[in-house]
Amino acid sequence: MEDDLRLRGGAPRDARHAIVDMVDEGPGTAGAHGEHVYAALDLGTNNCRLLIARPTGDSFRVVDSFSRIIRLGEGVSTTGRISDAAISRAIGALAICQEKIKQRRVSRQRLIATEACRAAGNADEFCDRVEDATGIRLEIIDRGTEARLAVTGCSPLLDPHGRGAVLFDIGGGSSELVRIARDPARPDLAPTIRAWMSIPLGVVTLAEKFGGRVVTDDSYAAMVTEVAGHVAPFAAAHGDDLGGLHLLGTSGTVTTLAGLYLDLIRYDRRRVDGIWMNADELSATIGKLRGMSYHDRAANHCIGTERADLVLAGCAILDAVRTAFPLPRLRVADRGLREGMLVEMMREDGVLG
Repeated sequence: MEDDLRLRGGAPRDARHAIVDMVDEGPGTAGAHGEHVYAALDLGTNNCRLLIARPTGDSFRVVDSFSRIIRLGEGVSTTGRISDAAISRAIGALAICQEKIKQRRVSRQRLIATEACRAAGNADEFCDRVEDATGIRLEIIDRGTEARLAVTGCSPLLDPHGRGAVLFDIGGGSSELVRIARDPARPDLAPTIRAWMSIPLGVVTLAEKFGGRVVTDDSYAAMVTEVAGHVAPFAAAHGDDLGGLHLLGTSGTVTTLAGLYLDLIRYDRRRVDGIWMNADELSATIGKLRGMSYHDRAANHCIGTERADLVLAGCAILDAVRTAFPLPRLRVADRGLREGMLVEMMREDGVLG
């Protein structure tokens, strides 16, 4: 799909101005004295994530956050429905999010759901149950909106001297690819989305089909081949003239790989977000991860038990993408949809410079 998505607002600012580190100001203080406070919630196939922030000039300050792996889409690819167990996990996480939203006196919010709800036959019933239990009314967004929000959230990490990037967002139930163009001679202009695609494969759906705990060379190759078949038409149409471009990745897969590459004792967003990895560094880190047993992965503080059976499926998606788009560098983004929602809401309200 081409030329039907446009980024909102002005040109991306330097990454160091995009997000201020989270500061816990105490419950009830963020919305005091008539200040604008915004909440962005992303209920994905695997994760439930919330950011609460207030604008600070040309940036925003995160005052509260929440993240929990709930596996909402577990089994959806085979049953076509969100299970009762997954609904219970989601409601438990969303109740916490709603309490945080109330405590922080949020003045505007956007609360979205993605692929699991797009695919599930009982999505409307699920949303009604969530609203009855928590007061949260979820907005099920389409794939085009998801791609646009990911670009808005990640665009501050585009190389300011480059011509753009191929952004990929590896989700639990779907993965998005976006070709982003920018003019390095006109830094005042916002980047544009030249083309995008979404494939109905993510870490949860791929691991359920091929296995995630024990991944052999053959099953890994089969996962790469499966993804490559979906990516190939997009690469054939939009894989030309790659000079001056880089990969830009947003997902738990790439942040996990960055944590392993940095040999972190525990995950540290401040060290991971914005890091560059070249092709050889990526290959070596993926090779290290593929050499680990499930128990080794589960014991690693950058992976943990909640991702240990999913992360190699994510690596297979990444390998298919970087084979189709053989770019020499990847920039890692620990940001995405939530940041994109916050930026869009603040720009619409005229409170973000």
